[in-house]
Amino acid sequence: MTRTVAADAASQSAARGRDDARGTPAGGRGSDYAVLSREVKRAGLLARRPGYYSVKIGGNLILLAAGWVAFALIGSSWWQLLVAVYLAVMFTQTAFLGHDAGHQQISASKRVNDLLGRLHGNLLVGLSYGWWTSKHNRHHAHPNQVDRDPDISPGAIAFTREQARSRRGVGAWLARHQAWLFFPMLLLEGLHLHIAGVRALLTRSTGSRAAKLAETGLLIAHLGGYLTALLWVLSPVQAVCFLLVQQGLFGVYLGCSFAPNHKGMPVFAREHKIDYLRRQVLTSRNVHGGRLTDLALGGLNYQIEHHLFPSMPRPNLHRAQGLVRAFCAQNGIAYCETGLFRSYAQVLQHLHAVGGSLRPRLEY
Repeated sequence: MTRTVAADAASQSAARGRDDARGTPAGGRGSDYAVLSREVKRAGLLARRPGYYSVKIGGNLILLAAGWVAFALIGSSWWQLLVAVYLAVMFTQTAFLGHDAGHQQISASKRVNDLLGRLHGNLLVGLSYGWWTSKHNRHHAHPNQVDRDPDISPGAIAFTREQARSRRGVGAWLARHQAWLFFPMLLLEGLHLHIAGVRALLTRSTGSRAAKLAETGLLIAHLGGYLTALLWVLSPVQAVCFLLVQQGLFGVYLGCSFAPNHKGMPVFAREHKIDYLRRQVLTSRNVHGGRLTDLALGGLNYQIEHHLFPSMPRPNLHRAQGLVRAFCAQNGIAYCETGLFRSYAQVLQHLHAVGGSLRPRLEY
């Protein structure tokens, strides 16, 4: 069941943000965000956690390697499809560590974070770290803001009614049925991310020349090693099935981890003015649960805290939640938290409503 902290609805909080774009409270303490930030810093929640990440990275590498060892030992067998499922999970867990590196959560050194990000993203998963970081930083700067957030830009999914109404032909059909097609379409998300990263490296700058060469080399190493392993161990038919299962489930798992974060939350027009704290809180949704949820979603279930403090190490997000929730309640800012399956229902309801204008009136 969704829990919203504070009596004000999201629209009322947004209106307050428009009236005072800086969010400056009485008493001259600085912006609301500055006050909250001081509390978080005093609690030591922005301090790096090298011990945690050393264990996390080491354990993840062992589990990932174990999957490939099992792949080699099983040989040419249809049992390899179970290995494909396991590696889809491990690819996603590895991508979560690349995400943390991209936000500079792991080390105080940007060089170390970028190295870890390229190794986890480009080499181990096959995603362009430079392309993803650039795109993801733009999302963090303007979440759910039309024409500014690349995660709601026009594509296979229509995120606003305006995007849906502009569709024609196959695009319009997709928008009408996108709530039903959302999860099946995630089967292609892994392929989409691979292609988008390669296209970015080939067509535009993703950093310095040295960084681009390093990323390209690591992507080639990943692709070459991945395909060589499949074709060396499996029959051609088995190799194709393994690739489809592993990459398809990788896309589904990754998409299911990111979908609850912002889909179905308020969307702001490009020209909308709102202070940083309210922009991040009102557009984000937390998913409550225990340690299993934290592990499964890579800490992304603390989306509000993560958006407010992107460089906060993953294990500190849970500790920060109490401070942030209480601060939002004190300042009348809507704080949304719900269960995992309820979050998916809200996402699908939003997508269904967006495509409503393209369906016969009796359907909506």
